[in-house]
Amino acid sequence: MGDLSSLIFWSGLHGVLFPQLALHIPDGFLSLPVSLVTWVMAIALIATALGRVKGEHQERTVPLMGVCAAFIFAAQMINFPIPGGTSGHLLGGTLAGVLLGPWAGTLVMTVVFIVQAALFQDGGLTVLGANIFNMGLIGTFGGYYLYKALRSTLGFNSWRGMSIAVAIASWTSVVLASVATALQLAISGTVSLTVALIAMLGWHILIGIGEAIITLIATSYVWRVRPDLLYDPPQRSPLPRPLVQR
Repeated sequence: MGDLSSLIFWSGLHGVLFPQLALHIPDGFLSLPVSLVTWVMAIALIATALGRVKGEHQERTVPLMGVCAAFIFAAQMINFPIPGGTSGHLLGGTLAGVLLGPWAGTLVMTVVFIVQAALFQDGGLTVLGANIFNMGLIGTFGGYYLYKALRSTLGFNSWRGMSIAVAIASWTSVVLASVATALQLAISGTVSLTVALIAMLGWHILIGIGEAIITLIATSYVWRVRPDLLYDPPQRSPLPRPLVQR
C-alpha cells in the first residue's frame, strides 16, 4: 500500500508540477524580488556581451551567429523521449559556447529565449531574466569554461579530448541550470526546495544525457568538416621541413 501511495503521489507531482518545474520558467512562478534580481543580472550580462562581441569578433562571426541561432532554435523543437512518459529537448548553451565562445554564445541563446517566449509561450516574458540567467549564464558560460578546462586537460588538439569535454560539460550545464531554477522557485515560495530539487534533478539528469549526445554529434561534425569554425579550433602540427634544401 505504501508503494502504491508513493506512486500516486509522484505521478501526481509530475503531472501537476513538471510543466512548471522546467528550465523555461512560466510567468507567475517567481516572486518579484527574484525576478528583479535575475533581470538585473541578465541585462548586465547582455550589455557586457554586446560590448565584448563588438570589440573581439570579426564580421564573419555575425553570419555564423545567425546560423547557430537558427540551428539551436530548430533543434529545440525536436523532443526526445525519456523514461516517465515525458520528453526533453536540446538547450544548446554549451553548443553555442563551443562554436561561438561564451559572449557571442550568450547573445545567441538570449535571442532564442526571446523568440520562444514571445512567439511560442515557452517561458514567461516577466521571468525572461531568470531564464536567460539560468540557461545563458550557467548553460553557456558554465558549459563553455568547463569544456575548455576539460579539453585542455584531456588533449586540446585531439578529438577524444574534445568529445569527452563536450559530453561532460553539456550534461553538467543542464544539471546546474536545473539546480538554479529549483533554488529560484524555492526562494519565491512556489514549491519547497526538496520537492523542487527532486523534480528538477530527477528529470534533467536524464535530459542532460540527450543534451550531451546531440551536442557531441554537432561538434564532432564541425570538428571533422570545418574545425576552423570552432571558437577554439585545434592546432594542426606543422609539416616538417625537408632536410635537403633544393
